[in-house]
Amino acid sequence: MIDQFINFVIRPPRADYNPDQYLWERDFTLAGRAYRRQDLELRNARGHTLQCSHYLPSPFPEDSSLPCVVYCHGNSGCRADANEAAVILLPSNITVFTLDFSGSGLSDGDYVSLGWHERDDLKIVVSYLRSNKQISRIGLWGRSMGAVTCLLYGAEDPSIAGMVLDSAFSNLYVLMMELVDVYKIRLPKFTVKMAVQYMRRIIEKKAKFDIMDLNCLQVAPKTFIPALFGHAKDDKFIQTSHSDLIYKSYAGDKNIIFFDGDHNSSRPQFYYDSVSIFFYNVLHPPQISSSHSCKLEKYYDLEDLKVGAGLDEGLLHKIISGVHSAGTDAASSSYAPAAIATEKSVGDLLSEIAPMATIVDSAHDEDGTLNCHDTSNLQDQPNGQNEECCSYTSSNRESWGRCSSLEGSDEESSDCTAVDNSHQKVYAASLQCEQQKSPDLKKEMKKKKKVPIAPKKPKSEKFEKLEALGKRLRLCILKRVNHRRHHT
Repeated sequence: MIDQFINFVIRPPRADYNPDQYLWERDFTLAGRAYRRQDLELRNARGHTLQCSHYLPSPFPEDSSLPCVVYCHGNSGCRADANEAAVILLPSNITVFTLDFSGSGLSDGDYVSLGWHERDDLKIVVSYLRSNKQISRIGLWGRSMGAVTCLLYGAEDPSIAGMVLDSAFSNLYVLMMELVDVYKIRLPKFTVKMAVQYMRRIIEKKAKFDIMDLNCLQVAPKTFIPALFGHAKDDKFIQTSHSDLIYKSYAGDKNIIFFDGDHNSSRPQFYYDSVSIFFYNVLHPPQISSSHSCKLEKYYDLEDLKVGAGLDEGLLHKIISGVHSAGTDAASSSYAPAAIATEKSVGDLLSEIAPMATIVDSAHDEDGTLNCHDTSNLQDQPNGQNEECCSYTSSNRESWGRCSSLEGSDEESSDCTAVDNSHQKVYAASLQCEQQKSPDLKKEMKKKKKVPIAPKKPKSEKFEKLEALGKRLRLCILKRVNHRRHHT
């Protein structure tokens, strides 16, 4: 019976599996993204070969490093136990590294040590990841023996970003005494203590560690790594009191979650969600966009116009919509923007807006000429002042209109205002005359609107003026509407 109990501690059932059958495939897809499994071998300080797997995005993001979580299995586990961890963490741009500890799975070694020697195996893995420039922060996730391994190693390496500790035991000796009661071994207590001392010597001889040294309560007060504890409520193998004791003595930022189930049951979804959020907060994975969003972040190739990632297409549609509105409603006091089909690409909209400057200039120039012509029949104006003020938008494309220029001097602005104040009667008459136009005169003016289109200007000049076009047109329209409302 004592030999069976010894094997229960240092030689539990060993997982024998086919990696291509029980691990994720070498190339697989999760949530629409491609990943790969990279198998490798590492050698520990005792000369044992460790079988490892690293789950990575395929292809790996260029000019970017990703965090990694090392999953540590239990005493009878193997790399396959990390399959769920890969599903949870890979979509968050967190890579997952897993291994068969010495004495477990397909790695070398004959015995496990419930965390004592596994700590050295974990040190080899972390050193390997530190040497990889593609890996940034490192987190640890352990279950049962793996949780004790993480805690023992974390006390020596404060650079670990965070740890998830599922079902860790606080003291191996206390655990062994509890298991005597769980399995109802009917022996007097002094006999059990003598048996444990005998087992202690045998284990130290075979597995090269002392069971009395495996005490997490000694390292918990000296560990400051953020930690998330988890434990099943109905765990009879390692009772919840173990996690409670470690949690209370733990020095770092901590949280604990209890959930339904036993030691070997699958964990509930809300626990996995908590683990995902915890690692996201401590590892800070980069926000690597999908292929669709990457295209939006790049510069749009719109001839000579470059729109950076900070300006989305929706905003560009609004800007172009405002320019369209200014062109269609140049002689109107309405501010409602013209409807633009959002299915059109930005390139198409820009090609449509290219001739708008000619149309708007022609419309304003023609309307200004009309006002001056009508008012001249009512009252003669000296020095052509009425004609000067009515022409709000000049046909000269270099100046883009006197009153509409955003960079005009104060002298030009005051000139327009002075002329406006000295000819209030003229504007009132002009407005009245416009309202009483005959249908024949309107038809004649429609015919005159067919102005020859000016030759195309170089692309660079065209797009230099696009930026100020919308604002300048609105300024001119607003001044004209204000003049009309004031004088009516």
